[in-house]
Amino acid sequence: MGEDQVRIIEIKKSVYENNDREAAKLRDELKEKGIFLLNLMSSPGAGKTTTLTKTIEALDSKYQIGVMEADIDSDVDAKKIAECGVKSIQLHTGGMCHLDAGMTRQGLDELVSEDINLAILENVGNLVCPAEFDTGASKNAMILSVPEGDDKPLKYPLMFSICDVVLINKTDVLPYFDFDLDRCRENIALRNPNAKVIPISAKTGEGIEEWITWLAEQADAWIAG
Repeated sequence: MGEDQVRIIEIKKSVYENNDREAAKLRDELKEKGIFLLNLMSSPGAGKTTTLTKTIEALDSKYQIGVMEADIDSDVDAKKIAECGVKSIQLHTGGMCHLDAGMTRQGLDELVSEDINLAILENVGNLVCPAEFDTGASKNAMILSVPEGDDKPLKYPLMFSICDVVLINKTDVLPYFDFDLDRCRENIALRNPNAKVIPISAKTGEGIEEWITWLAEQADAWIAG
């Protein structure tokens, strides 16, 4: 039993190490091809798809955009994104609660045929599994919605530690929730002092311009090499 337990630990470690290597290889390939990949994560209901549609509307004339929608078993979000006029494909994870680099590569192989330069991965909705697997993305972004509470960075430290930018969504409902924006910023800084924090409301458009500016700057720098 002791040896079996040791083997399980080694197998788990090997899975992460193999994925990290595959992710690094994918990232290098994307850099060479001039394709920027954004990995967008959040809890279910935080507003990923709504924020994504606003992002596409703002950047569709500037980039060739392709979107990968990851879900356990649904194509609802992919259909919504396709209505925005961009290439959208659905990635079913077969019951898994995350995407890894290998799964991401499969989706990109389909998208790259469309001559895209901005790929967006809408990851499976939760704050645990997606944070554990590097997808090979150029940048990681996450959305924290006001109704979830300002203590989420303390409860899910890994997710916040790997993100380059945190969008605090649904600021339009701040008056109705016990959510302290300054305290949330402090909690995020405890986990990741380098993360950029942008309060937004995907519904009203508040803060979207700042988010779009940040994303375009990151994408342009990546694509330019």
